[in-house]
Amino acid sequence: MSAVDTISEQRTPPPPPPAAPPARPGVVTLGVLLAVVVGLAVAHEAGWKLAVLYVVGLALGTVLFHSRFGFTSAWRQLVAVGQGRALRAHMLMLAVACALFAVILGAGLGLSGAPEGTVAPAGLGVILGSFLFGVGMQVGGSCASGTLFAVGSGQTAILYTLGGFIAGSVLSAFLAPWISALQKTGPTVSFADTPLGYPGALLISLVIIGAVVAVSLFVERRRTPPPIDAPPTAQGLLRVLRGSWPLWAGALLLAGLNALTLFISGGPWGITSAFGLWGAKFLGWIGIDISDAPFWAIPENAAKLDASVLADKISVMDFGIMIGALIASAAAGAFVLHRRIPWRLAVGAVLGGVLMGIGARLAGGCNIGAYFSGIASFSLHGWLWGVLAIAGTYAGLLLRPLFGLGNPKPTDAVC
Repeated sequence: MSAVDTISEQRTPPPPPPAAPPARPGVVTLGVLLAVVVGLAVAHEAGWKLAVLYVVGLALGTVLFHSRFGFTSAWRQLVAVGQGRALRAHMLMLAVACALFAVILGAGLGLSGAPEGTVAPAGLGVILGSFLFGVGMQVGGSCASGTLFAVGSGQTAILYTLGGFIAGSVLSAFLAPWISALQKTGPTVSFADTPLGYPGALLISLVIIGAVVAVSLFVERRRTPPPIDAPPTAQGLLRVLRGSWPLWAGALLLAGLNALTLFISGGPWGITSAFGLWGAKFLGWIGIDISDAPFWAIPENAAKLDASVLADKISVMDFGIMIGALIASAAAGAFVLHRRIPWRLAVGAVLGGVLMGIGARLAGGCNIGAYFSGIASFSLHGWLWGVLAIAGTYAGLLLRPLFGLGNPKPTDAVC
């Protein structure tokens, strides 16, 4: 077979996606009941505003599952085989989010006072933290948002990743002074701090996004990656409830939901700060008090530790993501519990979670709080996070085989 034939074969469109398996009505019913109970508990504990954010979390979980919107897999596909389609979906999401954030932040629109974006120093904390997070994503098999929607959809192996994530976040509470010092080593740069303000920030962001798209297309043309396999799906109107959604639909909806979070709560979407809170709460329940750890000694953080998790914005939205993914996956017939987990996979999941927990605290956020919300808020540190996370992906791909994990190959279909 000639080289031309090989390239032509690699560019052949993938076969149509298989039909969606039967729905799991019992699991759907349990998920809906759980969603209602948790929603009522949040409304009782913290009021209507947090209850609305919980509903936003349910929507996020639904969108993440149905669009299979991945961050871990997007960078793995790009690095391993040069497939940039998922990364371009990131750029669409970021472009729309930047436009929406520019309006909300520029006009000061919100239900919780003047909204504030996620703007943080671009220092050693981001460099080290996002690199560790990139390694952890590939070894642990998921990112922050991916961990939540995978757990909700029954992927029990990711429970090990979540456990490691929580453990790493708890450990970070004792390293808070060191982490804070590393975070302050770089400048805090917002593209909005120019004479053109938010319109100028949006223009700068769109230029960078366009450059990333151009680079991804250049890489694809040089490496001729395989097509992406589509997951099982229903057809027609049933696809809304039981099928896989296009990546572009996930990108648009995630951008809109992040902007809605900013408008309602006064701050963008985040995920990982809740993991440290859950770990500290759990340790307290079993008689281990870590309230004197440097992080929890800060008055603002101590108040969160003393309050209910149902009064914490990030926790409530995280619960919503998991429950939303549970309902969506059951409706799509994809909710399946995996009972037997190979030990090497479990070790890698825990280790990856620990690296992400520590990395997120070093970097001041994860793929959502620092990368997505940081870039949407026009903070330089968000772009730096993305670059170093891709660097960490290279290292993570080298480590994956040690834990029984494979990497995409140029001759494989990417899924």
